[in-house]
Amino acid sequence: MFISSFISTHLDILAGLLVLSLLAKLVYNRYGHGISHIPGPFFASLSDLWRLYVVWGRRPDIDHVKLHERYGKLVRLGPKAISISDPGAIRQIYGLAAGFQKSDFYTVQQTLARGRPLFTLFTSTDTRFHAKLRRSVSSAYAMSTLVQFEPYVDSTTVELIRQIDERFKDKQESCDLGKWLQFYAFDVIGELTYSKRLGFVDRGVDVEGIISSIEWMLDYASVVGQMPIIDSFLLKNPIRLFLSRLGLIGSTTPMVKFARQRFSERVDLATGQEKPSSRMDSSSTRRDFLSRFLEAHKKDPDFVTSERVLALTVANIFAGSDTTAISLRSVFYFLLKSSKELERLMAELEEQKRTGKFKRTDGLVDWEEARDLPVLGAVIKEALRIHPAAGLTLERITPPQGVRISDKFIPGGTIIGCNAWTIHRDASIFGSDPDRFRPLRWLEASPDQRRLMDNCLFSFGAGSRTCIGKNISLLEMYKLIPALLMRYKLELPRENSDWKLHNAWFVKQSNFYVRFKTRGYSA
Repeated sequence: MFISSFISTHLDILAGLLVLSLLAKLVYNRYGHGISHIPGPFFASLSDLWRLYVVWGRRPDIDHVKLHERYGKLVRLGPKAISISDPGAIRQIYGLAAGFQKSDFYTVQQTLARGRPLFTLFTSTDTRFHAKLRRSVSSAYAMSTLVQFEPYVDSTTVELIRQIDERFKDKQESCDLGKWLQFYAFDVIGELTYSKRLGFVDRGVDVEGIISSIEWMLDYASVVGQMPIIDSFLLKNPIRLFLSRLGLIGSTTPMVKFARQRFSERVDLATGQEKPSSRMDSSSTRRDFLSRFLEAHKKDPDFVTSERVLALTVANIFAGSDTTAISLRSVFYFLLKSSKELERLMAELEEQKRTGKFKRTDGLVDWEEARDLPVLGAVIKEALRIHPAAGLTLERITPPQGVRISDKFIPGGTIIGCNAWTIHRDASIFGSDPDRFRPLRWLEASPDQRRLMDNCLFSFGAGSRTCIGKNISLLEMYKLIPALLMRYKLELPRENSDWKLHNAWFVKQSNFYVRFKTRGYSA
């Protein structure tokens, strides 16, 4: 009886201590990090579980916009996390010499190769490492380099057109254009990286399920990234990684397996040298991304190791397909939803064709011919503005001395960031109708206003961490959009015309079906 009473009493005491400890932790979370003066939802100040829950709902982009409408330019999203919608803070946070390090949200996105994480330009949080790696390969992503790849972008465009002609042109069957645009983006990046298409457009399927595996990873990283410690119990569990390094279990990310297979087709893994005649186009003058990465490896093999060359190709596949496909979908969707804007763009394209400024006879358009078209440029910018690919804050950590943003002091070690979805809906920058797709805003604006809008266009990030693949995406967009619009008349099926959105870090669209009817050129 005495023992039972003793145990019961002490269990009650222990339970009471646990409750008190939890309450103390919650109070500390709310008041102990120096940001209690930043407004936001009450529960957000208590635990990161609140923002995890919001992301789990799969429309945090809309939630963040509403929160900023209610609370202002700075909104507290967690005990140590703040979302900032002040466009003036972009340069301050993301500028070349800002000194803000990426948060652990990005480490969750690091893919695994045999139990070890691969550090890429996107997922590395070490600013010095990032700067050195970027210097090693940045010339490969310059537009002056990429235009040399135009014939290989064109080859994928021709194959896409062939597939559309065979499967969908002048037929009642609708085309899942969203899916085919992702196939296209994947095969273009395959051409640019490995000198060969990966088979998505040719076969019309998700090759080796790689798109599905990327979607799974984004679903995982977007949620777990709100509380990165969870990752150490799941994918990056130390025991799991250790067993994987011993070869006892497999933990290599499917995307890495996919990239390693393509890598091994081109490179002798024993010597690290490129195999002769290993490309679809064996011309010795063609230098694709992999060739350029291998050149960087030869110059500095201690830093640009074979594993980092692999990581660079993984980053190309990961970042070069989803974001471009999302942006292409946005352009076509909003044009088809806005007949006047489509008519205005078609008038520009037809005028270029009529006056002979589009010189090709196959219906394709060169970058030099398309890049300065004002209406096309305005349409692309507006699509990037109203539906940016990334739908969460681009997280950074404030330096130890803290920082003052929008007249409010934020202590060091705080996670802060801007979300393009909130920045792009600032009426003081983009006009009184920021929720409307209106490309004319870019054409009607004064030079100063246009410059301001350009500086606040956050679709590709900003500063030293601006998406290195930005030029790849723009090259594809400026070439594919005119090619498809001049060849086909695209229509939304009346009974099924609204797309669906799913925010898993990238705001991906689905249920985007169109019908293709003959308009002009026939290849």
